[in-house]
Amino acid sequence: MKVLLTGSGGYIGIVTAPYLIERGHEVVGVDTGYYESGWLFHSGQRQPALIVQDIRRLTVSDLVGFDAVVHMAELSNDPLGQLNRELTFQINHQGSVKLAQAAKAAGVTRFVYMSSCSVYGIGEEGEIKTEESPVNPQTAYAECKVLVERDLAQLADDSFSPVFLRNATAFGPSPRQRFDVVLNNLAGLAWTTGKIAMVSDGTPWRPLVHILDIAHAVACALEAPREAIHNQVFNVGDSRYNYRVREIAEIVAEVFPGCELTFGRNDGDNRSYRVDFSKIATRLPGFACRYDAVAGARQLRAVFERIGMTREIFEAPPYTRLKMLRHLIATNQLDAELFWRS
Repeated sequence: MKVLLTGSGGYIGIVTAPYLIERGHEVVGVDTGYYESGWLFHSGQRQPALIVQDIRRLTVSDLVGFDAVVHMAELSNDPLGQLNRELTFQINHQGSVKLAQAAKAAGVTRFVYMSSCSVYGIGEEGEIKTEESPVNPQTAYAECKVLVERDLAQLADDSFSPVFLRNATAFGPSPRQRFDVVLNNLAGLAWTTGKIAMVSDGTPWRPLVHILDIAHAVACALEAPREAIHNQVFNVGDSRYNYRVREIAEIVAEVFPGCELTFGRNDGDNRSYRVDFSKIATRLPGFACRYDAVAGARQLRAVFERIGMTREIFEAPPYTRLKMLRHLIATNQLDAELFWRS
C-alpha cells in the first residue's frame, strides 16, 4: 500500500514508519515537528519521505494517490489535553474528522485511527473492559477519542473503511523518546536517581503495550482483508499485560539493581481499568504481542547504558510532551493555536 502516516516523527510514529517500510509498504510521513529536537539515540532505520505540515492544514489534494492513512498526530496525552481544552477539541476532534473527510474525498480506502484504552476511564473492581463496554472518558484527550470514533464510523461505506485501534498505555525505547508515560518514566527515575518514590499506593490498573506491538497492530490493520477490519474497534494489547501500577514499579526496580522503591497513600487518582484483548488476538489476522513490561524495562536500561543517559537528558523538555509545548509557547515559536510562527 501507499500509506500516509501522520505523526511520523513522534514517539510511536518514528518506529512505525520503518516497520511498515520493512513490510513492503510505501510510506510518506506527515509531522509538524514539535518534538524534533528530542532525539535520544539513532536507530539506523530507514525513515520515510516527510511532509512538514500541521494536520489541520492538509487538504484533499495532499491525500490523492494514497491507499491508506494511519492517523497518529494529535495532542498526545491527558496533561497536554488539559492545557487548553478548547484547542484540544479543535485539533484532536475536529482536525481528525476533517482529515478523514479529506481522505475519503481523495479516494483513500482505509483509515487507521490511533485511539486509546483511556476511553474506558474508570472500571469497577473486577471489571474487565471489552470493545463493547460503555466508554467513560475522564479527560479532554479521552473525550476526543470517543468523538472521533463516533464521527469516523459514520463515514464508513463501501469505499471507505475506518478501523479504530484503542491502544493500551505505550512503553519501550524510541529514538524520539517519551518519559511521560508510566513505565518509561519509572525507568528513567530508576536510572538517573536510583529511587522510585510513588506518591500513591500503586493499586490502579493499567494495561500496557510495547510501541513495536502497536506498530505491528497498524501493519496488521493495513494488511487484513477489508471484512476483518471495516468499521471495527480493536483494543491493542495482551490480556496478560494488565498490571497494577505497583507491579510496574516493582518490575522496573528489579531490572535496575539497587533502585529504592517506596509507596505512598492512595492519592485519589481514579483512572483504573483492566482491558480484554481477546478480540484483536482472534480477529485481526497475524497479530500477537511480543514484548511484556520486563522486556521493555530491559530494553530501556540497555539504551540508557549505551548512551550514558543523564538526569539532564531525562528531564529535558523534548521528552515530556507538556513541558516541550510550554517551552515552544514561552519562547514565541508557537502561537496561541499551536501553529508555528513565521
